[in-house]
Amino acid sequence: MSSLQEAKTRDAADPLGKWRQHFDLPEGVTYLDGNSLGPLPQKAKAVMQDAVERQWGHDLIRSWNSNDWIGAPQRIGGKIAGLIGAAAGEVIVADSVSVNIFKLLTALAKTRPDATHIISETGNFPTDVHVAAGAAEMLGLKLKLLPRDEITSALADDTAVLLLTHVHYKTGARFDMAGITAAAGAKGIPVIWDLSHSTGAVPLDLPRDGAEYAVGCGYKYLNGGPGAPAFIYAAKDRQEALRAPLQGWMGHRQPFAFEDTYEPAAGLDRMLVGTPSILSMLALEAGVEVMAAADMQAVWQKSQALFDYMAELMAARCPQFQMVSPTDAAERGSHISFAHEHAWPINNALIAHGVIGDFRAPDILRLGLTPLYLGFEDIWKAVDILGRIMDRKEWQKPEYNAAAKVT
Repeated sequence: MSSLQEAKTRDAADPLGKWRQHFDLPEGVTYLDGNSLGPLPQKAKAVMQDAVERQWGHDLIRSWNSNDWIGAPQRIGGKIAGLIGAAAGEVIVADSVSVNIFKLLTALAKTRPDATHIISETGNFPTDVHVAAGAAEMLGLKLKLLPRDEITSALADDTAVLLLTHVHYKTGARFDMAGITAAAGAKGIPVIWDLSHSTGAVPLDLPRDGAEYAVGCGYKYLNGGPGAPAFIYAAKDRQEALRAPLQGWMGHRQPFAFEDTYEPAAGLDRMLVGTPSILSMLALEAGVEVMAAADMQAVWQKSQALFDYMAELMAARCPQFQMVSPTDAAERGSHISFAHEHAWPINNALIAHGVIGDFRAPDILRLGLTPLYLGFEDIWKAVDILGRIMDRKEWQKPEYNAAAKVT
């Protein structure tokens, strides 16, 4: 197994090493779960203090204008746009991923009145398939869940919408966005891409890949805080055809005219619904600004190096784990996953030793490789600790096998 000194040497030469100072990370903790909840950006602390004490506490309702609270969804969306290759006006921040999937699914399905079904992947993240099932039932459609190698061949003229997660939440496997979007487009089928495990993790250029619709998460790699708002992307030339199923006042052409009749706003503003959650929005903005300032190509190169290093160390020190993530970097995101029948108590033991990863049922140990604040020494120490846990069978302790509400 590679030595600790070798890991330290690689960290010393790492051009991204300085980015760790932008995050408030607990002493003695190796955080390998930024793919689930990003850590607190240092910048967010000052932003939130100002938002609470000055903007809310002193300026009160005047802040909607004086501090541009009302423009937060568009302003922050514009900053996220730069991370996914989109143009100004093609991204807006609103609601949650679940709600945004529902809005896009129903809006797009209604544009294909002769369609009979929605397609998604077997084993897709639960919220995607649950929302799709509910939308399908409401629209009188069927939901077809298919293995990823059968999806392209199943696309048909009567497919309403294809809903896929770009990077799989469990294994990290990545779809060929350009290829699948082109295959669906040849039959006139709109594709919604869930970018929850992609944005801030892998280089994205949605227009280059032909993607026209997407949703994404704010609290993972964008470090926007727990429950941070999500975002919607729609290509400029597709926006006017969208008719949101949730016709809230913030999506109205003139929300402060207080009209009884609903008229959708121009562009992507029509996908807004209710009053924006300003404190959450401002925390997200701080996280997005940190991510946007980094060189995404350098981030991705380091992600690949961290992945290869952990895969090498795990094979040498913990061979009882089976890696289930793709070895080809072009086919994966920025986390690495291993299968083990006792993954749940093993992960709990890791956490007790200061290494925070996560568990995904039924048997996956999932470890996030977030290059802005992780180094090679972190990876070496995490694998060393895991090896000692396995050698001593510490995971067998009753406290590590206890159930928990959140896994």
